[in-house]
Amino acid sequence: MNDFPSFDLIKLLSTCFGKPTVDTRVCILIDLPDLKEMVNLKFLKSDDFRVQAHAVDKFYNPLGGKLGKEFNVSKVDLFAFKTTYGSNLDPDDEAIDANGNLFSLEKDIYPNYQIILAITDYSLTAPLTAQSKIHGFRGATLHGLNDIILNSGLSVDYNEISKQAEVFRKVLTRADSFDLTFETAHGQYSLRIDCEKQEAQKSHGLCPPGKPDVANLPAGEVYFVPVSADGSFPFRYADGTLAEMIVEDGKITCAKILSGNEEKVEMRNRQLSEDPATGIIGELGFGTQLLPFSGKDIQDEKIFGTCHVATGRSDHLGGNLTPDLFNSKMNASHDDILYAPPKTPEINVASVKICKDGCTHEIFSNYEPSPWLLDQISSEYPIEKLGAVTV
Repeated sequence: MNDFPSFDLIKLLSTCFGKPTVDTRVCILIDLPDLKEMVNLKFLKSDDFRVQAHAVDKFYNPLGGKLGKEFNVSKVDLFAFKTTYGSNLDPDDEAIDANGNLFSLEKDIYPNYQIILAITDYSLTAPLTAQSKIHGFRGATLHGLNDIILNSGLSVDYNEISKQAEVFRKVLTRADSFDLTFETAHGQYSLRIDCEKQEAQKSHGLCPPGKPDVANLPAGEVYFVPVSADGSFPFRYADGTLAEMIVEDGKITCAKILSGNEEKVEMRNRQLSEDPATGIIGELGFGTQLLPFSGKDIQDEKIFGTCHVATGRSDHLGGNLTPDLFNSKMNASHDDILYAPPKTPEINVASVKICKDGCTHEIFSNYEPSPWLLDQISSEYPIEKLGAVTV
């Protein structure tokens, strides 16, 4: 595994956003279950808010001091909004500062800052991306931030990560489809994801001036918004319950219990029945970086050798599934389903194959890159920098 330099906030911000040549207003957003915890920064006294404490210690305080002047920060503010308890759900509009003053995200915050950093428990990537297009700011989402991420995924050179992701993107772009084969103790499952020769996209951490956008940090992946999908795949719940998700015409139609808590699987079936949009396959992604596992999907899905399928909202990725197409606002999430040895030990991704230009090639097997894939990228990126997933 790579040795990483120490976390350098100004290097990270200057690389991702470019160093501002004019005074820049920066806002840091955190989420809290009770907004009263924000008053006088009361939440800092609890170990329950480590992500939010990192937001203050590693970002807000430095940008309010000497480092802020180095990055041409004219103003940095910290606000909290109420925890959404779901990935990429639209937050309530109300926000609060440390003095207890109330603000509107839509009226007071989004229009008035050039850079907005969301350091939260639950991802704000989709909502913040949508708002950046309306209000013209740039930003980054860093949900689940922990010490491992600070000292690895946020300590890399994102110019290099962008080059690395581009090499992989060129190999995968304009694929017809991907075939994923999964194995569990209960059997083997196959899922075909159709891409219909669309251009692959990359999450590479660079958000240069002149274009409103939001980076997802750590970055480092190549992804598609599927046109359709068919087959099935195993899903692991947090408690270890396993289910087979049946996919037809691009969406999960039902879940079948394999082992564990049957009620959890029945709850999913009820949700699929009441709000079918929650089952739409909204993303297929592949990690491009060599990183240590952090226990947080925001980094672990960026590790070379892992893959993830996502359901739900896709507008932030260029798809057309927006929150208004769900029957309930609380269901309008984008949920990544990550396959990686520490995250899904009962599930092995035995094979991932790309179908492109009339040919089929295996690109990963048991979380390791195939000889064909390494051959495709070796001319542009050193093979010694690529390898198997490392736990």
